[in-house]
Order: sequence, then C-alpha cells, then structure tokens
Amino acid sequence: MKVADEVLTVVQVAELRRRLSMLHHTSVEQVYRDAYARCAPIGERMPKASAIQELVTAWKLLRSWEKR
Repeated sequence: MKVADEVLTVVQVAELRRRLSMLHHTSVEQVYRDAYARCAPIGERMPKASAIQELVTAWKLLRSWEKR
C-alpha cells in the first residue's frame, strides 16, 4: 500500500495556521470537519500526511480559541 503524499513544511503549516486564524470560528470548524473526513481510514487507504497536518492545525487553533 503506497501513499503518495508530500508532508507540509514548517512554513506551509505556519501559512495554513495564519490563513485559518483569519476565518470565522464556524469556518474553521468546517475546515476541521472536512479534514477529519479525509483522515478517516477507508479499507486499506491511509490518510495523507497533509490531511493529518491540516486536521491538527485546525484543532490547535480551535482549542486556543476555546481557552480564551
């Protein structure tokens, strides 16, 4: 089982976080839900690393907003 995927660089993750931080809370929640759906293992298919990184980045941002 091959997974052809590029891991996001530190710069790309920082840019993703910056862009997400400019969105409304509900939009970030939608990004999180979409990434969560892409990360669900289906049969033998493993989630792409970039999808996991997007999921975690959105989750971290949502958590930081929740703590305020």
